[in-house]
Amino acid sequence: MESLDINSLISDLALILMLGAIATIVFKMLKQPVVLGYIVAGFLASPHFSLLPSIAVEENTEFWAQIGIIVLLFSLGLEFSFKKLIDVGGSAILTALIIVLGMMSLGFVVGKFLGYGLVNSIFLGGMISMSSTTIIIKALTDLNMRQRRFVPMTFAVLIVEDLFAVVMMVILSSIALNNSVQGKEMVGSILKLSFFLIMWFTVGIFMIPTLFKRFKKYINDEQMLIISMGLCFAMVLFSIKSGFSAALGAFVMGSILAGTIEAERIERLISPVKDLFGAVFFTSVGMMVNPSVMTTHWGVIALLAVVVIVGMIVFGTFGMLATGQPLKLAMESGFSLTQIGEFSFIIATLGTGLGVLDKSIYPIIVAVSVITTFTTPFFIKQALPCYNLLVKILPKNWTRLLNGYSQNANESEGSETIKLWKSIISRYLVRLIVYSVIIIALLALCRTYLQPLLLKHIGENAWGRLAYVALTMSLVSPFIISIILPSAKRSEQIQLLETSGNISYVPIVVMLIISAVLSTVFVAIILQAVYPSAMAVIAAVVLVVITLIAVAAFPSRFKHRLSLIEKRFISNINERENRRTGHENNLVSDLHLAYMKVGHDCPFAGERLRNLDLRSRYGVNLVNIQRAGKSHPVPSGDMRIFPGDVLGVIATEEQIQYLLPLIESQTEVTDESNHEVKFIHFAISQNSPIVGVTLEDSHLREDYGALLVAVQRGEDEYISPTPDLTFSTGDVLWIVGDPKQLSRLK
Repeated sequence: MESLDINSLISDLALILMLGAIATIVFKMLKQPVVLGYIVAGFLASPHFSLLPSIAVEENTEFWAQIGIIVLLFSLGLEFSFKKLIDVGGSAILTALIIVLGMMSLGFVVGKFLGYGLVNSIFLGGMISMSSTTIIIKALTDLNMRQRRFVPMTFAVLIVEDLFAVVMMVILSSIALNNSVQGKEMVGSILKLSFFLIMWFTVGIFMIPTLFKRFKKYINDEQMLIISMGLCFAMVLFSIKSGFSAALGAFVMGSILAGTIEAERIERLISPVKDLFGAVFFTSVGMMVNPSVMTTHWGVIALLAVVVIVGMIVFGTFGMLATGQPLKLAMESGFSLTQIGEFSFIIATLGTGLGVLDKSIYPIIVAVSVITTFTTPFFIKQALPCYNLLVKILPKNWTRLLNGYSQNANESEGSETIKLWKSIISRYLVRLIVYSVIIIALLALCRTYLQPLLLKHIGENAWGRLAYVALTMSLVSPFIISIILPSAKRSEQIQLLETSGNISYVPIVVMLIISAVLSTVFVAIILQAVYPSAMAVIAAVVLVVITLIAVAAFPSRFKHRLSLIEKRFISNINERENRRTGHENNLVSDLHLAYMKVGHDCPFAGERLRNLDLRSRYGVNLVNIQRAGKSHPVPSGDMRIFPGDVLGVIATEEQIQYLLPLIESQTEVTDESNHEVKFIHFAISQNSPIVGVTLEDSHLREDYGALLVAVQRGEDEYISPTPDLTFSTGDVLWIVGDPKQLSRLK
């Protein structure tokens, strides 16, 4: 084994980080995404640029870049969450599916046209099918368009695209390893992926939030960082052992942790780690830029840039229209997706690492990403002019047809009876799939580890096999019973009877038959260790029939145990939302304990508690304030509320829902913003433009983008801001805003 060259490792890392720091500062000054700065830094550190020293060992950069991919996907998973996927709804999923399938097909056709092989064309389609979340957020923020109506739907599509990208990497890996597209292999990979995803999410969501609650008082920031990164790399290892990529494992663990109440804390703690290794990864992307290749293939670069822009506009707009969105909103969304970014680089790195990607494709994709990044703001601004032009050109009956389709799609879907049946059937399918996956996983574990252990210590005889069957049955029987239990609740059956007049039991009988057959198969597999196949099936049928009779005779006893398990699972999925709204934190009667984070635009910011009088105005009791990692139980009336505080509030559900928008009110600020917002204080001199001016006439919010929290006059006097407050020389302003803008007030 070759020894590790520490000197070259350190020198290469130092060169990359120094060039990255300089390049990103320059790009920040130019008001461009810092990702482009890292790519430029990578090019400057590569052998293709001879005016500066180059890295000594390319493997060093590849090592750090792989860690960068893991941390990037982990942090992306933290922003994803299973709950968020459910919330975005079917329209975002369908839109993302249309975009990804359309762009992949278009990229494949273009790849074949350019003379690339089958695998290279498929990878090319994957690389141009994913828009860049980072670049879109930056562009919309710079254009002051974050509050536009189309933005939430666009972000929902990007969330789903991230999930599709992770699944796509698994499929592309399978294609690369077989060097061909085989239907049986593809279906097998998708089924295997589905099985492991369900198992990981089920076990992770059930166990991890519970453990966090149990040991919360023992976990400080240092330990939380170690635990979260340890869980990340443990899932990465498990993913690799299962035959998947490291990126998939990192994403899965991040999305599991995203549902816990510690998610925001973990995001804050790993942010520096993500920034460090993410910088190295994007720098390694820049090192693949070869000017000679780009010069040779300038026509291909221009063609792919046009394909990305036009394809994203067409498929993005069509996807939105297909889900019932108005034409204007659909075009605004489609025009905002006209770029490729992070996932394109990750997929390109995957193909390069597997040795199946043509070396010229990587620098071409990087060049296309740079071009489309620069053009994104232009196309976002052109969405409305293009919409106005299209409305003038389109025949009137086409416009009426589109408007009518949009209105119909947003109307109520079906009767109450149909909605109720959909709810029952969807619950049944989720329960059937999840519990089946758990049973299969338990059977595999018992067959692999438990059976050899028992046969070794008891002996390969009837007693050893009988002990194996007994222990395995005891493990899987709760889940088999859960499959057999009817999906329709008694209250739902009554509701069906009231709404429809009579109940068709055909769907219920069909679901019961499917559950019984599947349970019989699982039991027969276990019994085969003792009986021959025919006898095992007969014995399994008898056991399942007995179980059905027992469930029918004592339904409440079995349902109670199942409801406890499922309630824990649902509670863990919704843990962050429940903590925010106090939904499952009941104290007495209908009172809940909720935790709300104070936003920058909260009207209470800077006020003393005694002046707010929350109890008489809103009917709530403030029992705790968490600030900078410290808890202040039962705060006094002299304590002030500041942006970033977490307030513990006791109130009814209606009072909490009314108060939440006020407390959490804020204008979102991203890391890519060019304005630094801080909470600072300073004294104003006699030359200040606001001396002798009232707060109302000073226009602090409009002209300076500032929020005045308090005015200190003298050593101990703090004055709460009122519209008629007049500023005097020597007043100390406690204020939130951009220090550069606020310096004009001094």
